[in-house]
Amino acid sequence: MHKTGIEEYYVTKNNKRLRCGFTTGTCAAAAAKAAAIAVITGSIPSHVEIDTPKGIRLDLEVTGKFEGRGAVCTVIKDSGDDPDVTDGMPVCSLVTPIEDEEIIIDGGEGVGRVTRPGLWQQVGEAAINKVPRQMITSELVRLREDFDVKGGFRAEVILPRGRELAERTFNPRLGIEGGLSVLGTSGIVEPMSEEAIIESIRLELKQKRNQGKKSIIITPGNYGADFVRELIDIRDEEIVKCSNYIGMTIDILNELEYEEVLFISHIGKFVKVAGGIMNTHSREADSRMEILAAAGIIAGLAREDAARVLSCINTDDGLSVLKEKGLMEPAMEILAGKIDFYLNNRSYGRFKSGAIVFSNRYGILCKCGAADELIKKFGRNK
Repeated sequence: MHKTGIEEYYVTKNNKRLRCGFTTGTCAAAAAKAAAIAVITGSIPSHVEIDTPKGIRLDLEVTGKFEGRGAVCTVIKDSGDDPDVTDGMPVCSLVTPIEDEEIIIDGGEGVGRVTRPGLWQQVGEAAINKVPRQMITSELVRLREDFDVKGGFRAEVILPRGRELAERTFNPRLGIEGGLSVLGTSGIVEPMSEEAIIESIRLELKQKRNQGKKSIIITPGNYGADFVRELIDIRDEEIVKCSNYIGMTIDILNELEYEEVLFISHIGKFVKVAGGIMNTHSREADSRMEILAAAGIIAGLAREDAARVLSCINTDDGLSVLKEKGLMEPAMEILAGKIDFYLNNRSYGRFKSGAIVFSNRYGILCKCGAADELIKKFGRNK
């Protein structure tokens, strides 16, 4: 059996070894590389090596054929032990040479099209995210240089089962129609159970508490962590990421007797907390626009404008409606009050807490509780 290089990578969850896999984006980049090699050399490779952003080099099996002036190659997606509707799915890339010295990337059959604003790609573009685009471009540029190729390439990603499988995802709700998204930030799929994530949060918080820490910053993920670093000079060890598990993290903070906690989050997560939702994963609950619209209505938003908020697919666009009507600030004050209530309700008021909520477009939107006091304690403003 062909070894891809992913076989030696595992994560351990609840004393179980779970096998890692590789993303749709990695498959698309490998298929594009193989097809470009076929176009350049006249021979379809049986496998290709590809570097992932994670730093793991993979050797993936390829099948392919020539089509006109180009070639189409296929790589089979392996999601490891992660439950994923795309596991075992063929991922194809059709590469054709072009005269201009550029790399053009598009989606073909089974790749969704963006139909509503607010996503990474513009309306009308293929739903191929930034990192997969970078991976494909990097591989094709390197081949062009290695083989001294004049001109460039057009790469079309094709997912033969994409239209069918997309019905089992959130793509239709997001305004991505006709197929799947080509995703991946690290190039590697790491299986993660809910229990394992919560346990890892517990262990990190316990370790810091054992080191004598009584105060901590909690943020759902990278957006919040990056925002904190832009806001103040702070060491990474002052920050713990809680993923979607706001409520369970608060329970752990109580259990470990933390005294001061500052939550910093993108509005997309904490608007849900304003509705009492303590697990912010979209599988559990969404209601982002409903809660945002409700705050807007209380602040004076007209019915027809509330309907506009409800039709938005992300919080920044919903905020734009509120800002247009001069109601963003009062609506955020309403949300801040509800966030403060639900954080204290879950913690029983056992630790001093505050929250700072921001958006990528508008910066800090609101603060609540002891946010100003706590942010001064954690670091110096930049």
